[in-house]
Amino acid sequence: MSTESLYIEKELSWLSFNERVLQEAADKSVPLIERVRFLGIFSSNTDEFYKVRFADVKRRILINEEQGGDENAKELLSKIQSRVLKLNQDFDTLYNEILLEMARRHIFLVNEQQLDDNQKVWLRKYFRSQILPHITPILLNSKINLLAFLKDEYSYLAVDMQQGNTKRYALIEIPTDQLPRFIQLPEAKGKRRKTLILLDNIIRFCLDDIFSGFFDYDSLAAYSMKMTRDAEYDLSQEVEHSLLEQMSEGLNQRLTAMPVRFVYQRDMPADMVDVLCDTLKISSYDSIIPGSRYHNFKDFIGFPNVGRSYLENKPLPPIESYQFISARNAFEAIKKQDILLYYPYHTFNHMTELVRQASYDPKVRSIKINIYRVAKNSRIIESMIDAANNGKRVTVVVELQARFDEEANIVWARRLTEAGVHVLFGVPGLKIHSKLCLITRQEEDELVRYAHIGTGNFHEKTARIYTDFSLMTSNKTITDEVRMVFSYIENPYRPVKFSHLIVSPRNSRSRLYDLIDREIAHAKQKLPAGITLKVNNLVDKGLINLLYQASNAGVRIQLIIRGMCALIPGIKGISDNITAISIIDRFLEHPRVTVFENNGDPEVFISSADWMTRNIDNRIEVGCPIYEPALKKKIIDILTIQLSDTVKARVLDKDMTNHYVPRGNKRKIRSQTEIYDYLKHSEKQLKRTAEKSNSQ
Repeated sequence: MSTESLYIEKELSWLSFNERVLQEAADKSVPLIERVRFLGIFSSNTDEFYKVRFADVKRRILINEEQGGDENAKELLSKIQSRVLKLNQDFDTLYNEILLEMARRHIFLVNEQQLDDNQKVWLRKYFRSQILPHITPILLNSKINLLAFLKDEYSYLAVDMQQGNTKRYALIEIPTDQLPRFIQLPEAKGKRRKTLILLDNIIRFCLDDIFSGFFDYDSLAAYSMKMTRDAEYDLSQEVEHSLLEQMSEGLNQRLTAMPVRFVYQRDMPADMVDVLCDTLKISSYDSIIPGSRYHNFKDFIGFPNVGRSYLENKPLPPIESYQFISARNAFEAIKKQDILLYYPYHTFNHMTELVRQASYDPKVRSIKINIYRVAKNSRIIESMIDAANNGKRVTVVVELQARFDEEANIVWARRLTEAGVHVLFGVPGLKIHSKLCLITRQEEDELVRYAHIGTGNFHEKTARIYTDFSLMTSNKTITDEVRMVFSYIENPYRPVKFSHLIVSPRNSRSRLYDLIDREIAHAKQKLPAGITLKVNNLVDKGLINLLYQASNAGVRIQLIIRGMCALIPGIKGISDNITAISIIDRFLEHPRVTVFENNGDPEVFISSADWMTRNIDNRIEVGCPIYEPALKKKIIDILTIQLSDTVKARVLDKDMTNHYVPRGNKRKIRSQTEIYDYLKHSEKQLKRTAEKSNSQ
């Protein structure tokens, strides 16, 4: 077997993941409006794929042509194009099927040619008062530099004005940053139906209102189009430039970066397509895709439910931690025992309440936190500002290179600095992706530290839809090392050694290699040996090769991989002992967790790091051992439930077929529902145990 056939190309594996998202839109057991929203998620994912992964392959081709290097990039690009084309065809078919299903439930998404007379009158008034002020056509001519202003987050209508044999072209931006994409139309009294129209189609309907009186034409026609740019940028290395200034310059570069994808309405006239491709400098390596009349389907993530409540998922009320709500304050709860929260099953309010209390608690001396992504109206950030106003020493490490959140983080950094917060931008060349918070408190004659180590961001919104673990602890062995991580961020060249935490890039690779090697040694001695790994992405070849060695030695390896998986399970003589599944459901699976069997005494770690080379070697990431036996058991139980999923789990294999795990005679187990019930029961048990203890 050749070396390359031991791995799946990560870009193709990523597209396979997005196919699993599309499967959710196709799944008729998923509530109808949620299926529409999965179409939006698929579209948003595809946009990011082109900005980042497709763009990277294109750069590899161009570099190879100039300097040599990657001979396989052209072949990979061809495979990507083929796979994307098939996914887009599946998407279009599915979209039309879902429209019919919505119509059966009296919800109609209409175009401008399907309006009744009353709706036409209402729409013209609505357009003039609400939409027209946001519309400014751009006329295409030799003086216009289209690349300078065209945005890759937006759809456009390319307008063809014809007078006799003369043609003029104009572009109209669909102003979704100012207006809702979906507008509900009025219905005649007594009608059960609900009718929605896209903002795009309102503009199509009212084209005359935009151009009449300014241009002479015999006919007007509009065709949708969208462009996606390369999302990479080069940072200035000028010494006199601060990182903040460099990032601002980098974002400006992204705004004018070259296109990598051009999507257009498939019935757009060929001469218009040629003009646009020429003006946008679309190359032969870019993806040119004829598509439907609607682009930016990512807006469908927010598709409104104008029908019955059963068309959406039933809400799962967030569970409150009994350990927190039974204590006088958060510090008392954490000091009593380590606390493990699992979002979104548990409420994120416990985290925001911890920092809110810290912001005014007279015993708190300092707060340190690192942020990668935060919510638009972040209560976490507000608490940091409140703490600084209350005289606490507050340090916030802001990661300015958090992809697609750079601009927001620049704004936060400036606001925090103005409020007197000590703002750090981390280590040159290393993104800070760890999820740490450290609060130092004066308790009688000693300083006591309280730490948060998590797998997800301090983000109130995503904490409602991403599954993530948060450990809250005052365990001195852990808090001392969390303090060392913050010191390492401030002084990256000072020697530092971690005995408990797994910290990239200091010791992650060596520690993970050692832990896997120990399982191999146990297997060779016929002792209990096994590895259960749950991550978003598994693509690092060094770690994959060691997992292959472990499999060969008899170590049983169970993988739960949400996204990219370059490892191929089930190769005879190489990965016979490895099985892999992926779970896609209503919540985005986001935790990174590893369990090493360790001869019957399992070691459990939660981490911010995926098993990708960048996370192991080129970022600051933190993994933390779980020492409390009850919490170790809870994590192992949750992984066991996921490995038993017979509803939403897909098998990962070399052909990337995404077959669902066969159920056979087993009962239906939908792991996310089962986990919610498990955690709810766990909190009730804690309460009963505490009440029984108090009554004795």
